[in-house]
Amino acid sequence: MEGMSDLERLVALEEIRLLKARRDQAIDTKNWELYHSLHAPHHVSHNEGLPRWEGPDAMIAGTRASLEGKVSSHHSHTPDITFESPTKAKGIWGMEDLIFDEKTKELLLHGFGYYHEEYEKVDGQWKFVWRQLRRTFVLTKEAGNLPGQLRTWSRERHDRA
Repeated sequence: MEGMSDLERLVALEEIRLLKARRDQAIDTKNWELYHSLHAPHHVSHNEGLPRWEGPDAMIAGTRASLEGKVSSHHSHTPDITFESPTKAKGIWGMEDLIFDEKTKELLLHGFGYYHEEYEKVDGQWKFVWRQLRRTFVLTKEAGNLPGQLRTWSRERHDRA
């Protein structure tokens, strides 16, 4: 990519990887202040089956409501990041997410797919400006296609073995 040295490109790749890691951490810990700080004011998010969210406030309100009373685990991996300029990039990340009922610990959703994202460097920091989750596979309690009761792992049970 013209306009970026190899070193600048490697630094930018690492900064975008950290941005994504912090996003997954923020959503799973429900740290909405951190989550907000990772997105540009003009961010747009559109996931299959959900309304289009324009701006971080709308996205956080929707995400917060959908995760109320739930515990989530998001994993993003194997990024394919391309640079359009020294301040604009696109990425595709493999993903897996699990969502549990906070009280019963029952698995409600287990999904796989890809995040398609765009990033911009704003005031020296990479930010998300667009995201779409495209699922390739999903199991949900609602659809009745989750496997039978899962055993809950506990350190106590495994330490005795």
